[in-house]
Amino acid sequence: MSYLEESLAPGEVIVARFHLHWVAKGRLILWIILIPLIVGIFGTIYELLRLRSIELGVTNHRVIRKTGIVGRETEEIRLSAIETVDLHQSVWGRIFGFGDVGVTGRGEASLMLTRVADPVGVKRAIETAYAANIEHGAAGPTK
Repeated sequence: MSYLEESLAPGEVIVARFHLHWVAKGRLILWIILIPLIVGIFGTIYELLRLRSIELGVTNHRVIRKTGIVGRETEEIRLSAIETVDLHQSVWGRIFGFGDVGVTGRGEASLMLTRVADPVGVKRAIETAYAANIEHGAAGPTK
């Protein structure tokens, strides 16, 4: 079970999952091509495990970034605390379809989703979840 599924609060559902663009696998390609065989195998395995352990997503309550192979490090921002969602995309990112999406919350809270595929779609999914959260919160609890 993934961290996103494992960490859901009661009533919380995953709205979208995001994936790294193939450009993010550059170090993996370097390990395969440029480094000698023995070191390259260990480096390749490590890089493959590192990339597979990254989880990015948005639920109906928060935006989540999880990293770590054995240990776990998470960064989360509640949708209700989001102030801005920024898109950073270079020329190469525009050509190949990858970029960074920065989520800024209240205070000093920030979360950067780096080298994601379809960054415009990621930004749209976060903003849609935020809008749904605001509408749901404005309606108040129903009994």
